[in-house]
Amino acid sequence: MKKKILLLTCITTLTFAEIPKSFSYIKEKIPTIELELRYASTNNFVGELIDGYLAPRAILTTKATLALDNVQKELEGFGLGLKIFDAYRPQRAVNHFVRWGRDLADKKMKSEYYPNVEKKNLFKEGYIAKHSGHSRGSTVDLTIIDLKKKEELDMGSSFDFFGKQSWVHYSNITPHQRANRMLLNQVMLKYRFIAYAQEWWHFTLEDEPYKKRYFNFEVK
Repeated sequence: MKKKILLLTCITTLTFAEIPKSFSYIKEKIPTIELELRYASTNNFVGELIDGYLAPRAILTTKATLALDNVQKELEGFGLGLKIFDAYRPQRAVNHFVRWGRDLADKKMKSEYYPNVEKKNLFKEGYIAKHSGHSRGSTVDLTIIDLKKKEELDMGSSFDFFGKQSWVHYSNITPHQRANRMLLNQVMLKYRFIAYAQEWWHFTLEDEPYKKRYFNFEVK
């Protein structure tokens, strides 16, 4: 009897550890897409591995993944493709950002990610929040790359740069950089992703399946 109970417990634990059935690993559905999962590394505005990222794998709701596949296929016709910086983000990762934001003494990444913003103002100015659309599973951070060279198109600012340079319609960049931003926006909007005005890399599926639910399963 004890063996049966133990076996049932193990099965329940394994099932719980899997991603929800309505989610997909993006690379499995879109093999040609590039990944650079910043929060599964130390190359991010916190400067350390972020809670909840146990592997550099990108996850989205299957609905958002299929829409993203259409974007990738269209870009491939021009020798271009997508690179993902972040996709589904566990709530525990958002909590990590909040703890970091409250630690005003930790400014080791300031010069690279927020040189013109005081850390004490990151919450007030909307760069850090207690909840993120990423945790609903249909928001993705990405850019366009040259598929042959694997090089990112120049968007006029780096990913996760806190400042007006990252706003979609920031005008003090070159015409070429503006054209690259416009291309990214147009192709994402075509397949029903909504842009976020203050981050050129940030898009949410218009009819996302979970509008009010925030997930916390780990990325692994």
